[in-house]
Amino acid sequence: MNRSGLQMRREVAQMTVFDLIVLLILSNVLQNAMIGPENSVTGGLIGAATILAINWLVGRAAFSSRWFERAVEGVPLLLVHSDHLVESNLRRANISREELFSNLRSQGVFAVTDERAAALEPSGKLSVLKADSGSPTGNSD
Repeated sequence: MNRSGLQMRREVAQMTVFDLIVLLILSNVLQNAMIGPENSVTGGLIGAATILAINWLVGRAAFSSRWFERAVEGVPLLLVHSDHLVESNLRRANISREELFSNLRSQGVFAVTDERAAALEPSGKLSVLKADSGSPTGNSD
């Protein structure tokens, strides 16, 4: 895979919910074209092209509009702020304290006081801003 400049592609682990929905709809359209009552390859190709065109248009709209991007892709959820757990956001994300602490330990954070902030990204990745440095770290689920 070419990983230079603007041609970077998302890994499967970085797929958003919207990407997964598009993938499922696309697979359903193609499945219906292959085993459906009419078995129309042309109909399947037209359906797939339509889904991909809509996906491209949504991607362009998300790139052009910050509001639309936040609506489609989601926003990060702050789980730890100033050495304190944000309990309401943990409940909202359906994450237990033990699960959060396990993810923090995997990034080398063994106490909440060792970090300034931790946020759950829309991709499901946990980003941590450690107290001893200004650079964030990230870890996939």
